[in-house]
Amino acid sequence: MADNEKEAAAAAPEGEAAAEPKKRSPIILIAVLAVLGLALAVGISIFVTTRIMADAVNDDGGESRHHDNGIYLKLGDPKDGITVNVGGPRAGKFLRAGIVLEMNPSRTSVINEETHTFQPDAEIKIMDITTQFLRSTKLEDFDATKQDELKKQLKDALNAELGSGSVYEIYITSFMLQ
Repeated sequence: MADNEKEAAAAAPEGEAAAEPKKRSPIILIAVLAVLGLALAVGISIFVTTRIMADAVNDDGGESRHHDNGIYLKLGDPKDGITVNVGGPRAGKFLRAGIVLEMNPSRTSVINEETHTFQPDAEIKIMDITTQFLRSTKLEDFDATKQDELKKQLKDALNAELGSGSVYEIYITSFMLQ
């Protein structure tokens, strides 16, 4: 019996020592689960945010912002660009603007593959649409704060005539309204 008591006494401290890790074990398990949950939440947040940001960047009618390198072509005179009367017949104002179009090189009906220039019929359409667009725009729409909207509207008008995705982007390199 003395042996049993010694074993019980020896087992008690071991039992208490064994009981302590069991108390710590749930705390460690909870901490590990909390860290894993936090990592999962961060991962999901990053995934959702990148999807939303990609959709926000890609809100230009479904056309992808990521495309082949475009061909840059200046409209009008190589030095002066385009000169048009704006604001109606009584306004007496004119606009001289340097406008560069970034064109889709795969549109062979618009771009000559060998010379990287406009096809003659496409150039006539582009100049006509651009001139009509600029002449019909109100003077207050030429404000610098509205330039992005003006470029988007011109791009949409050109793509409607030439085919969706023909014009990637429009750049205004000079702008003088008198």
